[in-house]
Amino acid sequence: MSTYEEKLSLLSEMIAFARIDGEIHEREYQFLAIVASQLSIDKSVFESLFEHEAERVAIKSEHQRILQFYRLALLMHADGVLHENEQIAIREMGINMGLSPFAMRSVLQEMEKSPTGLIDPDIMLALFRAQHN
Repeated sequence: MSTYEEKLSLLSEMIAFARIDGEIHEREYQFLAIVASQLSIDKSVFESLFEHEAERVAIKSEHQRILQFYRLALLMHADGVLHENEQIAIREMGINMGLSPFAMRSVLQEMEKSPTGLIDPDIMLALFRAQHN
């Protein structure tokens, strides 16, 4: 991730996604706080994103778009409840990022099969690479 504005945009997108089911659950908030910390976003700036959405910045790198999709998928599973609105929204967001619908579906299926909801990054990248052929 190259710019601070891109980081704020990603985090803002994740906050909006967490609100799709009507509220941000504690586990979702904790996950968002961890992502903010990993992106080196100050806590006060993180908190302000709940009130004022950051300007959207398109993610140029395919690897970064795949990583953002995975973050959103993890966030979707964070509260332990898969809402239909979340499933619809994550597919739309992935398509808007230019990701393969087939690869996204495969990743989500693998996450559902996993007892922890996590999948190996190499497997995830392989699922996306398989769609390039």
